[in-house]
Amino acid sequence: MNTLKITKSNFEQEVLKSDKPVLLDFWATWCMPCKMISPVVDEIAKELTDIKVGKVNIDEQPELASAFNVMSIPTLAVMKNGKIVKTMVGVKPKASILKILA
Repeated sequence: MNTLKITKSNFEQEVLKSDKPVLLDFWATWCMPCKMISPVVDEIAKELTDIKVGKVNIDEQPELASAFNVMSIPTLAVMKNGKIVKTMVGVKPKASILKILA
């Protein structure tokens, strides 16, 4: 599955009402570490069919970034049943990201 562009208009449907865990990647176009982690997040989205992967551009969706208290990017958040269960800040190896999804 490809990554989804998450906005405040599709957040409820794609994230809160998702029957699968959701990995959210909070990023911005000007963020070099975000560009480093993006291909890893895309790879995870293609490999794992039992989760959804969404990307939130914090410049376009400041309300979502604020709701998740995003202070630094990239920030990854794992949502299950509409609740945040784990978060991770900064560039991490794929193995570390897969671990927070387990």
